[in-house]
Amino acid sequence: MTPQENDLHPPGSALHQRPQSKADLFVSFSILALQGFGGVLAIVQRELVEKKQWLTQEEFLEDWAVAQILPGPNVVNLSLMIGDRYFGFAGALAALAGMLAFPLVIVLALAIVFGGIADTAAAQGALRGMGAVAAGLIAATGIKLISSLKRNVMGLAVCWAFAVVSFIAIALLRLPLAWVLLGVGGLACVWAYRQLDSTKPAEGSP
Repeated sequence: MTPQENDLHPPGSALHQRPQSKADLFVSFSILALQGFGGVLAIVQRELVEKKQWLTQEEFLEDWAVAQILPGPNVVNLSLMIGDRYFGFAGALAALAGMLAFPLVIVLALAIVFGGIADTAAAQGALRGMGAVAAGLIAATGIKLISSLKRNVMGLAVCWAFAVVSFIAIALLRLPLAWVLLGVGGLACVWAYRQLDSTKPAEGSP
């Protein structure tokens, strides 16, 4: 690989496409944000992995996990990470502006319109319907990402075990998310670190 080609890809990542400029970041995330009514995760995965190929499936899963545990909206965190990865602080700002500019205008306009009809039966029914669609989109994306766990360093069985424990803790036991992240997430990080550490001698052996 030439030095010019190496500059196109972040260190340690698989070869794939990348945003061409900060303007490309802004436009891409603006389009992405305008599509994300009720279920942005599904749109983000399809746009960044399948269409633009800025991330592999595994990279998306790892980056989304980091965005998930950071304060603030997940997709905003992800846009900042991707923008910073390719164009530094200016790229992070460009991606963030793309995520927020047009949706902010639309949300303000809808808030003004919705304020007068919020209590009507039709409006309440529409919100319940959109909630169901959003849940379906998130579930579908989660199922699509399961295939990436086959290559996870922790092993598929262990990944499933942590997923089940997390579901029970949050959905059934109603434990605070922060405690689940610190407890189950901390155990998962320790296990992954041990697995990575155990593979080092094998990788270094002739």
